[in-house]
Amino acid sequence: MSRAAAELICPAGTPASLRAAVDAGADAVYTGFRDCTNARNFPGLNFSRAEMKDAIAFAHRRGVKVFVAVNTFAVAGNPGPWRAAIDDAARLEADAAIVADIAVAAYAAKKYPDLRLHLSVQASASTAEAIGFFRREFGIRRVVLPRTLTIAEVALLIRRVPVEAEVFLFGAMGVMAEGRCALSSYVTGISPNLGGACSPAEHVHYDQRPDGTLPSRLGRHAISTHPAGEPAGYPTLCRGCYRAHGRTGYVFEEPTSLNAVETLPALLKAGVRAFKIEGRQRGRAYVAEVVKTLRRALDAALRGETPAADLIHVTEGHHETLGGYAKTWH
Repeated sequence: MSRAAAELICPAGTPASLRAAVDAGADAVYTGFRDCTNARNFPGLNFSRAEMKDAIAFAHRRGVKVFVAVNTFAVAGNPGPWRAAIDDAARLEADAAIVADIAVAAYAAKKYPDLRLHLSVQASASTAEAIGFFRREFGIRRVVLPRTLTIAEVALLIRRVPVEAEVFLFGAMGVMAEGRCALSSYVTGISPNLGGACSPAEHVHYDQRPDGTLPSRLGRHAISTHPAGEPAGYPTLCRGCYRAHGRTGYVFEEPTSLNAVETLPALLKAGVRAFKIEGRQRGRAYVAEVVKTLRRALDAALRGETPAADLIHVTEGHHETLGGYAKTWH
């Protein structure tokens, strides 16, 4: 297969990360505005309108596409920020808007029929009927599939729906199906779909103890306690280390990252059109290394060679998983 057969979609949480992704070999980058309309609404991340204009111009000069994520759910009675984000994505000539909310998709499709729409993984569309609805009603051109599907399920969906399929290749994993996790809201009042942040930074605290251990807290709740010298991960409820039934451990899920590089040949055979790297919260050095490594892996797979990617040192908890692609649960 030629490189045109599949795109490498790369994270850009900041202008610096966007340039790093472009330089490292991205086919497209995905970004968001600096507000609640995208699901990575964290301090220090995302783009002002002026920065987005410059970023799109830079990427286009290098032949790289820019997708703008407008993928949180609009607040009842206040659709203005989401409509403004769609307006500006169209005005700044983004190559696509990534949407999840039906109302946002409807607004974009009606007002900007030439703006390409991608269905965010936050929409949690995992059936041919759901994807077909978004295609029929709003002209969705691509769907980002949830990370809970097996390769066989991905292949079946691609055969049944007339849209491009994008899947995750590398990055952080969550215990919940995308678009259906509200755990963070029970502690902070904010969750990814409503407000764009899981475990928002203003609720995160680390308390160094005299013995060197480091508890991490979300609000007033202890999430994990890290031994002296052990790197402390970002405290999210699903990856907390808790004491339950007399045992201490990761009750929901161990800190781990998806690395599905070995499945690339099978996913390409299934008809996957684009491969996504998670990581808009990560710095430009991470973005540069991961994109460069996965660029080589995808190119190898497209040539019919065996792909490989040694990225264990940048994964969460230094653990890797194939996630749903090699599903062992039912």
